[in-house]
Amino acid sequence: MTQMLLFPDPRPLVERLGSEFFRLAPESAGVYLMRDAGDTVLYVGKAKNLRKRLASYRVANPDRLKRRHLRLLRAVVRIEVRECADEAAALARESELLRTLRPRFNRAGTWPGTPRFFGWKICDSNLDLTITSVREEGWILHGPIGAGAFFLRSSLARLLWCAIHPERGLAGMPLGWFRGDRRIIITVPVHGQTPTDLEESRQRLNALFSGDPEEFYAWIAERTANQSHAFESAVRQEDLETVKQFVLNQRPAISS
Repeated sequence: MTQMLLFPDPRPLVERLGSEFFRLAPESAGVYLMRDAGDTVLYVGKAKNLRKRLASYRVANPDRLKRRHLRLLRAVVRIEVRECADEAAALARESELLRTLRPRFNRAGTWPGTPRFFGWKICDSNLDLTITSVREEGWILHGPIGAGAFFLRSSLARLLWCAIHPERGLAGMPLGWFRGDRRIIITVPVHGQTPTDLEESRQRLNALFSGDPEEFYAWIAERTANQSHAFESAVRQEDLETVKQFVLNQRPAISS
């Protein structure tokens, strides 16, 4: 015999924010900040799809949720939504907010972990890109960067490959260059290209993290102007958005 539900599950956030808030939430990637009556941030989260993620907070079932989660939902009176270019940018923004605000309902990521720097240098006529936690001689470093450091490096590796090897495009790119690649060093080969290409790529990276990112964006656009395949254009645009978001969020370049 099926027992009928006598009382509906509580929906404290729907009562306070209204159904329209959840229905009209953007379907893009981003972060959300849950605030109390004093406008203090209680919790910070990120999502690939903000509408879908926020919808999970509509029902506060006491039999399914932990007490800590229920206390949070009862205390929230406002949710601030901030859209990001993509999931990688949302992850980086969430990491920054957690370290800065240290919300009391977040447990992970509120204390700084091992610092990560994005670095580059010319080595054996190639351009090396690295993620490191220590300052090493010969590298130009930018950071510290949070958990999204590897996403940033992968986006830059693809963009630089397409700019240095415009005739080969993504189809000719080395295997294994996926977003979040955890290798210590990614080498962008410049074999067969002119020394000018190598020097230009170094200068444009310097400009990117030294307060003149438009020079880097324009260089990428100029070098890849003939790569008109729809898929390649979409990948480049996504990578450029990732880089732009990091440049906006991170500190100025640190040279060593």
